[in-house]
Amino acid sequence: MGTKKIELSIHTGYTAEELEKKIRKIVRAQEFTYRIDRKSLDARKKNSIKWALSVVVSAPEFKEEITPVPGFEIHYEKRKERITIVGSGPAGFFCAYVLQKAGFNTVIVERGSDVHTRKAGIEKFESGGRFDPVSNYAFGEGGAGTFSDGKLTSRTKKIAREKQFILESYVKAGAPEEILYMAHPHLGSDNLISIVKNLRNDYLDLGGKVAFSDRISSMDVKNSKVTSISSESKEYSADHFVFATGHSAYDTYRMLMKYGGRFRTKNFAIGSRAEHRQMLINKAQWGVETLPGVKAAEYRLTGRSGELPVYTFCMCPGGKIVPAAAFEKTNIVNGMSLYKRDGSFANAAVVAAVNLTRLLKKEIGAEEAMEWVEKLEESFYSFTRGYSAPFCSIRNFMDRKGSTPAPETSYPMGLTEAPLWEMLPPGIAESISASLKDFSGKIKGYETGIIMGLESKTSSPIQAVRENGSRLTGFENLCMIGEGSGYSGGIISSAVEGVKTAIEIIGKS
Repeated sequence: MGTKKIELSIHTGYTAEELEKKIRKIVRAQEFTYRIDRKSLDARKKNSIKWALSVVVSAPEFKEEITPVPGFEIHYEKRKERITIVGSGPAGFFCAYVLQKAGFNTVIVERGSDVHTRKAGIEKFESGGRFDPVSNYAFGEGGAGTFSDGKLTSRTKKIAREKQFILESYVKAGAPEEILYMAHPHLGSDNLISIVKNLRNDYLDLGGKVAFSDRISSMDVKNSKVTSISSESKEYSADHFVFATGHSAYDTYRMLMKYGGRFRTKNFAIGSRAEHRQMLINKAQWGVETLPGVKAAEYRLTGRSGELPVYTFCMCPGGKIVPAAAFEKTNIVNGMSLYKRDGSFANAAVVAAVNLTRLLKKEIGAEEAMEWVEKLEESFYSFTRGYSAPFCSIRNFMDRKGSTPAPETSYPMGLTEAPLWEMLPPGIAESISASLKDFSGKIKGYETGIIMGLESKTSSPIQAVRENGSRLTGFENLCMIGEGSGYSGGIISSAVEGVKTAIEIIGKS
């Protein structure tokens, strides 16, 4: 039995029988098995949109074998070292998961609540309840990515083994098998709730421990070595500490700085979130409102007409815009979608890439960068006096004038008409306005949508100064990883950094 990889295209609504017939015609074998290795949508010709498939076929007639990607093996050995991981997002969880599999004694400390308590807190907040500091879109089990689209794309190269391990772990925990081969895989927030819980249970079965609703606020450091970290109610002693707190935890950044942790500013992005009817996006991208076998159309746009580069980020087909504040009396938005992506609206962040030192024309340090972002988030809260989203039409934003009647929207906390072009910082607003005109020329009807809120958490405005891998400079035994470190972005790259950090620690054991 040998294997062969073939490339083929097939109409979007194909059946399993049609695919098998097409494979048989190409390989000319009567008996064979196959697996899809990669699947992507080819929409270059709107009158002939097809799936492009890479398929690995096994048959007795084939003489050669395709060498598979080497598996990711974790050698178990009972070890005495204790590791405390702060944060249960992809970076923190997979770091703890690999270390526990390798025989270490690990505990995850999460400032937010478990995923089901978190879901209930978010639903209560969106229905008119008070902001919950431990059950919100930013903090809680699974990190910010739990209540987003659950995108699993990554441009990082040379991570095949780690990425495969992560994807297989998700599938084992209940994710659809298609994430192993889709070019743009996603989990959906509805699936992530159960997936995150199942992963936690696997980790607990290995002997790992989790402490929820426990925010670390202090450390004991002796001769550059952390001996323990503490919350208001508990102390955690360990041999190694890993901080994977996400990029919203500004209070944790400040705590680490207080004890000598070093951070620097980095480029990030600021903007708002655009919303359209999903059918409009489908028609613009496909030429038709629906396409058999495809959930909803996506888009990725870039513009350079203004002073700053502008791009769309975290596009959520068939999704909704959500109130993603990490702290009370701040007002920011994000996007999410469920696995089926069958909602009526499409949304995407429209953001300008920013270097604060250049934008503000003065040298900006890490603390100043956080303060600048916080004041911006607070200003949006002050404008609406709550969590309603300031909004205007895209056309009015482009013209920088005009008023907009409140339309139907997916955003659950209501809309407040606003001159959004005046609320965003100078330079950013002008660049977004110019690029929206570009986008309107690329997607028919784009100017008919609305744009709302503040999108300030695409990535951290600061970056940890690290050495020897992920170790935070100034400490012998403290690592800083994930989006909070400023070195990764998204579920996969953050999870991979967690895996690689675990390997670093194992190598030193």
